[in-house]
Amino acid sequence: MSSPYVLSGKIIGIDPGHGGTAETDHFRVGPAGEREEHINLRVALILRDLLKESGAHPVLTREEDLNVPLVRRAEIIREAGADVFISIHHNATADRSINYPIIYFHGNASQNQAGVRLARCLADSIKRHMFPPGTPAVIASDHVIFPQSGTAVLRHSYGIPGVIGEASFFSCPDEELRLMNPEYNRIEAMAWKEALEEFFAQSVPMVFPKVSIEGLTPFPVLQEAERMNPEALRWQKNFKDGLALLDEGTTDSLTAARDHFTASARAFPDSPVARSCHENLAIIFKRLSMPDESRAQALRVQEHYPLLQE
Repeated sequence: MSSPYVLSGKIIGIDPGHGGTAETDHFRVGPAGEREEHINLRVALILRDLLKESGAHPVLTREEDLNVPLVRRAEIIREAGADVFISIHHNATADRSINYPIIYFHGNASQNQAGVRLARCLADSIKRHMFPPGTPAVIASDHVIFPQSGTAVLRHSYGIPGVIGEASFFSCPDEELRLMNPEYNRIEAMAWKEALEEFFAQSVPMVFPKVSIEGLTPFPVLQEAERMNPEALRWQKNFKDGLALLDEGTTDSLTAARDHFTASARAFPDSPVARSCHENLAIIFKRLSMPDESRAQALRVQEHYPLLQE
C-alpha cells in the first residue's frame, strides 16, 4: 500500500468528460434518464476535494455543466504544468447486460509506457473498489475506438502521463442506479485517488515521441452513437461463432471465422474479447498463408491491447 503523501505537491489534471451537450448528445443517457456528463462531474468534484486533502493541486477542465472544447481541455492541463492527466468518463453500449471498466491510453504501448502503467493502476483500483472478483477489465489504446487519430484530449496532451477512464457502464440499468448515488460516486473517486497514489509510488515511466509503426494500420470500428445500434449486440455471438469455426480448421471455416472475429472487434472494439479477436485473426491469417496480415494483427495486440499485468 502506497503512502497518501506521495501525492503532496503533485499537479493533477482532471477532466470531467463531456458537459453542456444534453441537446445534442442524445445517446449519453442511461435507461432511467441519468446523463453521463453529470456523473463524470460529480465524481470529479469529490476527487478534487480528496486530492486537496492529500496535499495535491487538482486542476479541473470544468466545474459546471459546460461544453468545453476538447483542445481547450488539453490546453488547460498543459498550462497548469500537470504531472498527470485523467479524464473521467462512463460508458454505454447497446448490450445493457455488461458492466466493467475500460481504461484508454493514447497511441502505442511501446511509446506510451507511462500511460499504460497509469491505466493498469486505475483498472486494478476500480475493479477492487467497484466490482466483484472476476470482473473483466480492458486496457486499450484510444486508437481502438478512434482508429485514425485517437482521442483529442489525450492526443493534444500527449507527453503528460494520461488516461481516459470509463469506470463502468451507465447503460446497465443496475449500474446507472448506483451511479446516481453520491456515496457510490465517492467510492469511485477513492478508486481514482488510490490509483494515482500507486502510480506515483514508483518512478514514472517514459512517454516517448510518437513514431509511426510499420504494419500498424487503422482498424475501422463502430464509433460513439453507432455503438448503440443492433449490430453492436452481436459482438459476443460473433466471437463464439468464430471460435467454433476456428476449431473446424478448413479453409472455408477459417475464412468464415475471420469474418466473425472481425465483426465482433468492429462492433465492440474494447469488449472483454476484443483482444482475443485480434489474436485469433493473427492465427487465422498465418494458417491461410498470409504472413503480413498475421504480423499486423499480432502487432495490434501488442501495441493496442496490453495485458492488465506486466
